[in-house]
Amino acid sequence: MSIKKHFTAYNKWRKENNPEAPQVKIGIFQAWMDEVFGAEIIASDMNLEEAHFANFLAWNTLQQQKKAAEEKSAGSAALEASRREKLEKIRELGFDPWGHQVDGILPVATIRRRSAEVPTHEDRETGKLGPKVCAAGRIMLQRPSGKVIWLNIKDRTGVLQVMIGKNQVGESAFELAKCFDLGDIIAVKGELAWTRTGELTIFAEEVHFLSKSINTPPDKHSGLTDKEMRQRMRYVDLIHTEGVMERFIQRSAILRSLRNTLDGEGFIEVEGPTLHAVAGGAAARPFITHHNALDIDLYMRIAPELHLKRLLVGGMERVYEIGRVYRNEGIDTRHNPEFTIIEIYQAYGNYRTMMDLTEKIILNAICAAGVGGTGEMKFYECGNGCEETCLCGCQEGGTCHCPPKDVITRKIPKVLPGQKIILPWAEDEIDFTPPFARRKYYDLVREYAEVDPWDTEAVRAKAVSLGLPVDGVHPDVILNDVFEETVEKNLQNPTFVYDYPASICPLTRRKNEDPRIAERFELFVKGMELANAYSELNDPDLQEELFTRQLEGQAEEDSMAKMDTDFIRALRYGMPPAGGLGIGVDRLVMLLTNSQSIRDILLFPLLRPEE
Repeated sequence: MSIKKHFTAYNKWRKENNPEAPQVKIGIFQAWMDEVFGAEIIASDMNLEEAHFANFLAWNTLQQQKKAAEEKSAGSAALEASRREKLEKIRELGFDPWGHQVDGILPVATIRRRSAEVPTHEDRETGKLGPKVCAAGRIMLQRPSGKVIWLNIKDRTGVLQVMIGKNQVGESAFELAKCFDLGDIIAVKGELAWTRTGELTIFAEEVHFLSKSINTPPDKHSGLTDKEMRQRMRYVDLIHTEGVMERFIQRSAILRSLRNTLDGEGFIEVEGPTLHAVAGGAAARPFITHHNALDIDLYMRIAPELHLKRLLVGGMERVYEIGRVYRNEGIDTRHNPEFTIIEIYQAYGNYRTMMDLTEKIILNAICAAGVGGTGEMKFYECGNGCEETCLCGCQEGGTCHCPPKDVITRKIPKVLPGQKIILPWAEDEIDFTPPFARRKYYDLVREYAEVDPWDTEAVRAKAVSLGLPVDGVHPDVILNDVFEETVEKNLQNPTFVYDYPASICPLTRRKNEDPRIAERFELFVKGMELANAYSELNDPDLQEELFTRQLEGQAEEDSMAKMDTDFIRALRYGMPPAGGLGIGVDRLVMLLTNSQSIRDILLFPLLRPEE
């Protein structure tokens, strides 16, 4: 059968079964047949079947993808060559393509706020001029027009138009400007004025070249579309994807708020070790490393808890740490192997003390991130008098952390009494209106699992119906598995769940009236654990006993039964009764910035190496 007959049969099949498939020329079809079957098929009577035609479609799609990739690579190589030619031209003109110090640079947002100082066109006719300013940023748009080049430059605070005229900057600087490409970093000094169309613009008098972008930026309309590439090339994502820079600035504001709130409450920030001899303080699988000089294995910390409680023994009655912890576990939209946590310990408090503090921390973080509330307040420059409602706490004798006017000037919402705080979450909402709901662990199991949590056999039967393992598993581990399976997904708005089974909380004080229950709470939002807190156990003998007890059916990485003899020794010197709290900072940022994946709020999430 000839190639033409095979090709006719294919086209007939395509029209009947896959009419959206692209038409191809007979030469492409023949190339596929030669590659797959060889020349002998032409001399044979073989008929191609539907499976062969489907394979051809897949082969043709792959060839098109390869061709597109080759064309893109060739185009990128040509663009890079053009940029390198301009780089050499910059050198020939006597300029350093990698820049130099420039003094007097102002953020774009600060320059824009000076628009009131800019005279109207009528005022300019009387000789009045606008202020002289200096801005630096990356070129995002350029429009050459004869002896004038119009640019848009962008820094982290905004975008501003620049006009570079040959008559204004001189022959040499204008030749330099003709070598500009999108993505290059420049600085300009000149008069701030209005164009005839009403656009605030720097009319350049000096031009400074600061850095050449050899790689071509992504398309200005589509940007980086591949999610993994956005995470891998965060440096490009920050520049070209709308909202990304703002989200990480919000993260910074949230972190600052955590510190401001706790500093205002008299807490001391400390730094504990991240290399531990014992992987304690949490139930997690650690990363193991080796110290060559001491010839010992060490663990990357899974929690800062035990060292912070040592400080309570030492008399540091209110301490906190914001830092990284490392857990050698799975990766998904809510988990990353390294993440940021804040742990807080307050002597003479308990878990209810920490509930109140948690609520205050979160509400202040909402305010700082600028995502909730209708009232407004401003940070003012220190020394000019902070408002009475200043979030930094300086009015109460604390250290003032108010940034200068020119650094942060956006208005910060504040929570007003009785005010509803509703934040967006994907297609849904989160109601952060205080006070947050407070529900007992056992009541929630009774409500959502529809069993009596004290009836061991009923709980076991429920677990079996849910497909959970029960053989050789401690009853309280089974109960907690049922809780996780049936309750957590129903906790959508902020809910404090308190009074847990004592056996699964080895670092927690038991209730005096019922030792079966631990004074512990977890805060859930959108079915996700956000915070975990205890009335801390300070009985050294009971703590030593609990460190040696691992519950039946509990995996080692899920158990806190890891002996830390130095911590027991510290407790024997006497630790005051205390409340302890841990908040997942990354998850808090997710919730306050409407980010459904933890990778979207980590600057550099862990990814597989590129092949």
